[in-house]
Amino acid sequence: MTSRRDTLRTLAAGVGTLLAPSAFTKENSPTALKDIASLKGLRFGNAMGLLGDERRARRFGDPAYRALMARECNMFVAENETKWQAFEPRPGVFNTAPADELLAWARKESMAIRGHTVMWQSPQWMPAWVNQLDLGAQPGDRAARILAERVKSMCQHLGSDVVSYDVINEAVAPQDGKLIDNVLSKHLGVVGQIDMAFRLTRAQAPNAELVYNDYMGPSKDSGKHRAGVLKLLAELKKRGTPIDSLGLQSHLGIHDSMTGSGGVEVAREWRAFLDEVVGMGYGLVVTELDVSDKGLPADIATRDAATAELARNYLELTLSYPVCRDLLVWGLADHVSWLQDWKDAKRPDGLAQRPTPYDSALRAKPMRAAIADVLRSIPERAPSARATAAPSRQT
Repeated sequence: MTSRRDTLRTLAAGVGTLLAPSAFTKENSPTALKDIASLKGLRFGNAMGLLGDERRARRFGDPAYRALMARECNMFVAENETKWQAFEPRPGVFNTAPADELLAWARKESMAIRGHTVMWQSPQWMPAWVNQLDLGAQPGDRAARILAERVKSMCQHLGSDVVSYDVINEAVAPQDGKLIDNVLSKHLGVVGQIDMAFRLTRAQAPNAELVYNDYMGPSKDSGKHRAGVLKLLAELKKRGTPIDSLGLQSHLGIHDSMTGSGGVEVAREWRAFLDEVVGMGYGLVVTELDVSDKGLPADIATRDAATAELARNYLELTLSYPVCRDLLVWGLADHVSWLQDWKDAKRPDGLAQRPTPYDSALRAKPMRAAIADVLRSIPERAPSARATAAPSRQT
């Protein structure tokens, strides 16, 4: 099988095509991205966090960054604070203060709130205490109770104004498209455990959008991943599982290019995938957009132009589907991006990544203009049956 590294080498050899001049529009308008999106029936949001990074001042603790997010966004998701291992680090012992601080600020700024994530399927991202559980003589019953307790504790603590939940995160193995097992699914069945998680969440949050979230992308290397996600969604559809939408994480790179050599095929395959998802009756959510510049030249202007073009082409196609009503980035500014610390995203030249709409000095980049351009060009969305207004500003 071709590795991602091999694919990156191949695409990097043709990066000149990706960097060909394009009609970038300089973003001179002071109009906030949330306001541009609202005109088309979308919300624009961002992830922000306190945990998992000792450089707290670069995220929520930075008033300038908070002000940027308040200006640009009307939707909020916590990066790590409501994930199970952070929210309940020991059985029955909850660490809710970081989430409470974040969500109180988001509510004060009248932002709609997404819940991320009720359950991250892989054992690697589950609490150690869950992985080590002895489920006793009736393991299926015990597994079901643990899952029910997790859903109840998260949903009741976050409150009824959460408009959307990533119920299950990343249940499909990218290398072969098979479902990922864990200590609970070993006794409930993987599909059974996923189905149960959605039903439990629907009971706790009857008005929220329920999302299956995964990082399958347009690249050729993601073919088995996409096929596995489609198979899972079809099986859950047969069961009547209450899933409303597929979350498209949208962590892009040069392997996802829709221009140049192979780009037409990449776009065709991505559209075919989205057509199948929408054809099953599911909505779409862009949940975690960023664009890695690994494999691109060192020159900043060149990199910024290329990442903007990657975002533009991807969003033009993906947001052409009117069932996609929310667009969230995973970091508004370069210095807060998780890609700065992820070893697989490190650039060989040691330079910092530039994967977001704003640079580390909070200056708008071409990607910001590209996002604005696409938001202005897409079809208007009809009101959603589950559309919920952002909470009222608290004083």
